[in-house]
Amino acid sequence: MFKTRLLSGILLVIIALATIITGGDILFATLLIISLIGMTELYKILDVNRQLLGFAGYAACVLYYALIRMGRADGITFLTIAFLMVLMLIYVFSYPKYRSEHIMLIFFGLFYVAFMLSYVYQIRMLEQGAFLVWLVFLCSWGSDTCAYCVGMLIGKHKMAPKLSPKKSIEGAVGGVVGAALLSALYAVIMGAVFSGTELSAVQYALIGAVGSVISQVGDLAASAIKRNHDVKDYGKLIPGHGGILDRFDSVIFTAPIIYYMAMILM
Repeated sequence: MFKTRLLSGILLVIIALATIITGGDILFATLLIISLIGMTELYKILDVNRQLLGFAGYAACVLYYALIRMGRADGITFLTIAFLMVLMLIYVFSYPKYRSEHIMLIFFGLFYVAFMLSYVYQIRMLEQGAFLVWLVFLCSWGSDTCAYCVGMLIGKHKMAPKLSPKKSIEGAVGGVVGAALLSALYAVIMGAVFSGTELSAVQYALIGAVGSVISQVGDLAASAIKRNHDVKDYGKLIPGHGGILDRFDSVIFTAPIIYYMAMILM
């Protein structure tokens, strides 16, 4: 199991490196596909992934990404309202096939998965995006690794015993400190390697610390949804890790926060 998880993790890192370094349409298309898969995993919880409601969600996801690609952020509010109206039309004219929680899950899925993940692409398109985008993964996957190591070594106080019994307060603090240090070190190294590039270690450390906190909230939020619906994993796409949402649950929360912190601080 450990070997499978390790190999899958290495493959994920390679894919992340290839798509993010390339950026542009390749990163855009990758995130769109990941978003659609993630929404499918979420919709499976209430078995609406292959029904009319599910397809409405997928269509809204594609339209949202099209607006992002065209730089038409002004159309997102209209898309959101139109999407809700379409869902309510389906709900009303197919009554009593669907329940209100189906509508809520479909609507929530567009925001939780597609909107949030798209910020990885939006960060990459910023002026310093080629450097900033890696903070998403340092604050999610890096923080998770640091939290796990510290928790295993000195973790004694449970952080959320009913939701995630293995997570400790000490581990959470270790994750925040680890992400801050990794982000600061990353800024120093990148600033040294790429001459003429000024990256503030203090700003990167601050973004890393806040990003780690949000990352851990995202991880717990995904666990809460699974527990509410008695689901162990969202899927089996990634051997040893589960589904897209199992691996990207923290990235989903972290990306928007890093984007807006970068806009404020940089």
